[in-house]
Amino acid sequence: MTTVHKSIWRLKRFGRFLPGTKEDGGNPWKMFEHSESAGELVLTIVESGHMLVSQGHDLLDGFSLLDAPSFLKVQQKSDTLLFRLTVKGESRLIRMQFSGSRAEALEECSSAVLSLKEYLPVTTQGGPPPPLSCPPTSNQPPTKTTAQDQQASAGEAMATEPEVVQGSLSIKRLTQHFLGEHGLSLPLVYRHSDLFRGELEPFLRLCLLDPSFPALVEEMEGELKRVLQD
Repeated sequence: MTTVHKSIWRLKRFGRFLPGTKEDGGNPWKMFEHSESAGELVLTIVESGHMLVSQGHDLLDGFSLLDAPSFLKVQQKSDTLLFRLTVKGESRLIRMQFSGSRAEALEECSSAVLSLKEYLPVTTQGGPPPPLSCPPTSNQPPTKTTAQDQQASAGEAMATEPEVVQGSLSIKRLTQHFLGEHGLSLPLVYRHSDLFRGELEPFLRLCLLDPSFPALVEEMEGELKRVLQD
């Protein structure tokens, strides 16, 4: 029997630490909570090794867990996880409290820790969870990432049947296919993905959150066109 590892957990609260806010008399944590209007808070760890925190259709945070020990420290305290990320000398903190009764929340948190330990060590601290209070006012909505309008390809506009291919394909023919210059019905070996269908959307949202992603797409398209010229 195949063991299915859980990769989605419901959260009660999620917070980002805001440096300098406490000195100004404000709450140092920007908090998000489950609500009917905003939607469920969810932690997801996808097969590609990316960790995502989302609420409804909004992606609140996300990063790759690959090589996590080099930039990430995680501590469990009761039903709460605290993450400290250090990138290029700059640190930031996020924390999340799991949903359910106390026993359920502890079980959910422990389950998430088991998944995280596949990528990095997680330290455990006993005692009650640290307070996760919401700021008095939270009018600033999280940044929304909406799906791009779909575009019909030129190949789909033409009423031509794609060429059915058996066996392996050359790099040139694959490039023509990806650029929409030559419609192909790819062999099964080219249709396999390590991502489950439900995990593709959050991974795409993570890519769209990266400001450098559009430039990367343009560079990849340019490189594909250069492959055809070689």
